[in-house]
Amino acid sequence: MKQVSKNTRRCAREGLLLVLPLTAGCGLFYAVPFLMVLQNSFQRGTGRSREYVGIETYRSMLRSGVFRLAFGNTLKFLAVALPLIILLSYAIALLLKNHARKHEALKSVLLLPYIMPVVGTVLLVELLFAQTGLVNRGLYTLGLPVADWLHSKAAFWVVIALYLWKNTGYSVILLLSGLITIPEDHYAAASLDGATAWQQLRYITMPQMWYSVFFAAVFSLINAFKCFREIFLIGGTHPDQSIYMLQHFINNAFDKLNYPKLAVASVLLLLVLTVLFALSYRWVRRKEAYKDA
Repeated sequence: MKQVSKNTRRCAREGLLLVLPLTAGCGLFYAVPFLMVLQNSFQRGTGRSREYVGIETYRSMLRSGVFRLAFGNTLKFLAVALPLIILLSYAIALLLKNHARKHEALKSVLLLPYIMPVVGTVLLVELLFAQTGLVNRGLYTLGLPVADWLHSKAAFWVVIALYLWKNTGYSVILLLSGLITIPEDHYAAASLDGATAWQQLRYITMPQMWYSVFFAAVFSLINAFKCFREIFLIGGTHPDQSIYMLQHFINNAFDKLNYPKLAVASVLLLLVLTVLFALSYRWVRRKEAYKDA
């Protein structure tokens, strides 16, 4: 018994030594800067003239029309893009389920938009949706009115389409990985009992896919905030109001060296991400608990 206890303690020490460099690196390059950002969010001014003002900076930010516009557009983008990408990815994964093992090259094709360089993606968007792009030329040829796709309210839907095109394949791969782990015996037994395709989807596939959907949603959420790179290259620092996101606000505050405003926006962005992640995880846990009950 003592030998087992000594071995356990030795393994624990070795494990701590192995994770110590990573933990120290995370603390140095993530935790410390975040604490500095949190401190700046309760201050006002720049350089040595900064003073502690408590939550007054948060209040002034929430009263700012520009910040409310950026924050509202960000929430609107997430509310539209995330459900669309999950539903679209789920539908495509179900269609490709029976061919996933046979055609490995299919996965590479699905990932091509995801690994495409940002500049190449932006050039493709401009080729299609610029004022003299292919879409407007096609509309003009058909005698239909053209539109300024990238500098009007239509820019929001262009960005949604860009996000779906670029990231759907990655989500499909994640969902396919979950689908192919479901035993085929379950479907065979259900078929013998007379279950329809919809009943098999509802009572066999969906209950065993909640965690796969959760991980796909988390990565889709992360990729949604990465979409700012394309938006920034398309519209610049001051794009159309429909695509002025929270990241634009943060970037413009950084250009002006307004660190308190930058810190407040960053903290609020982190809170949004944390709340969305917590709600998604809680929802999945409740679904899993219901399945096991």
